[in-house]
Amino acid sequence: MELTSKQRAQLRGLANTIDTILQIGKEGIGENLIKQADDALEARELIKGRVLDNNIEYDARLAAEELAKATRSEVVQVIGTKFVLYRESHSKPKDKRIQLVKDKKKAKP
Repeated sequence: MELTSKQRAQLRGLANTIDTILQIGKEGIGENLIKQADDALEARELIKGRVLDNNIEYDARLAAEELAKATRSEVVQVIGTKFVLYRESHSKPKDKRIQLVKDKKKAKP
């Protein structure tokens, strides 16, 4: 599912208040990190990650895109060394999930 710009803006606003829970260090992106990200996305839907300075293989954009592909999530934003990923949870009840704004289609006269 591709996020619209309004949905991306909504998720960026929500991401301002959350803490960074993923850190990509010199080990890079391995099975453990992917599992950790996958579990966090299922529990929280929106997670923030960071690429540490000792990682020479990845920049934040590349790490976010690779992790998003591995976890079937969407890259919401990348700023500096930090990135935000989103994936709708299927284990949470519908009323506990993040409710994304809907795009209103303009009606043709």
